[in-house]
Amino acid sequence: MTLTDRIPYQASVDRPRLHLPDGAHVAVWVILNAEEWRIDRAMPRTVLPPPMGQPLLPDVPNWSWHEYGMRAGFWRQHDALVSRGIPVTFAVNGNVCQSYPRVAGAARDAGWEFMGHGFVQGPMHRLENQGAEIIRACEAIRDFTGTAPRSWESPGLTETAETLDLLRAAGIEFVADWVIDDLPQDIATPHGTITTIPYTVEVNDITVFALQNHPAAEFFTRGRDQFDRLHAEGATNPRVMAISIHPYITGVPHRIAALERLLDHIKAAPGVAWMTASQIGDWYHSEMARIAAGE
Repeated sequence: MTLTDRIPYQASVDRPRLHLPDGAHVAVWVILNAEEWRIDRAMPRTVLPPPMGQPLLPDVPNWSWHEYGMRAGFWRQHDALVSRGIPVTFAVNGNVCQSYPRVAGAARDAGWEFMGHGFVQGPMHRLENQGAEIIRACEAIRDFTGTAPRSWESPGLTETAETLDLLRAAGIEFVADWVIDDLPQDIATPHGTITTIPYTVEVNDITVFALQNHPAAEFFTRGRDQFDRLHAEGATNPRVMAISIHPYITGVPHRIAALERLLDHIKAAPGVAWMTASQIGDWYHSEMARIAAGE
């Protein structure tokens, strides 16, 4: 069975009628991605091309670009989210708990949900032993927080044909890799069901800034338009909206205000349920159980 065969097509207009708490139209979740980039390896992403086209190690300028986010950018985002009382899904490389304990500790103390995001930043299909690395990441989070992660976002949303099975075997219930709908969907594995949580590659600061090179205001404009349409559609059936951010992208001084404006725009609207990944997954399972029971 191919991967796509495991995720049967569902038209959004055919999805059953769901109900968010308090009649909300949209469940909004914020994903703050905290990663470890090893200076002795090629950088997962770059802002400056190598001189004369010759790759170099250590890649000091591009490593430092990311490192600024962990030292300074994270704290701007942390303040923007904590001061507004917004629940956060902290998609974290497991080793960040050891290499950046100040960052991971602030997320833990804020009560954020820790979502597995690999052990160190790198694509899943380049790992020699995916299963061992998934377990390693989950154990690092469990040891640091006291709770094993229930949710997962693969670095770069990368998977192989066996990733979902390995994730579920490791205890992961919810996965953000499949950007296929505005509502969750269940996927069968030999170890039980794993559920997609609607993620985003568009209201994502990597896409807006590092790939498409938009000015700062685009993050607010795109996020506002995304939210406003989903909120309107949510009068018929609820929608899920993701906002994906990285400390070295929207945590910088010239972009943080765009993120703050978007958060304030959404907070000012009625009918919004701020959730984390697992809260969305639990809500979806509860609603599908209610429908199955004929309620």
